[in-house]
Amino acid sequence: MNKLIVALISGLFAASTFAAAHTAAPMAAPMAAPATKAEAKEAKTDAKADAKEMKVDAKADASVAKAQAKATTKKTKAHAKSSKTKAKAHAKAVKADAVEVAK
Repeated sequence: MNKLIVALISGLFAASTFAAAHTAAPMAAPMAAPATKAEAKEAKTDAKADAKEMKVDAKADASVAKAQAKATTKKTKAHAKSSKTKAKAHAKAVKADAVEVAK
């Protein structure tokens, strides 16, 4: 009976030592570090891509604004030229009417 008790107690100690050894050094912690590192790298890549996209969008917006300003300037010049041409045509018509009335 003494041998049986000794075997049970030594088995209990061995099991508790084995369990304590595995809980002291968990295997999940080293696996989390690479995942965290990968996530950090992915976040950094995403941030770079977002910054690049924002830069391209800002450049496109600036280009559109420049094109709109250029179009507005052209439109204003064309309107001024048109008004000047209409004024000349009106002056010619008035002059022609004056010549006809004078005859």
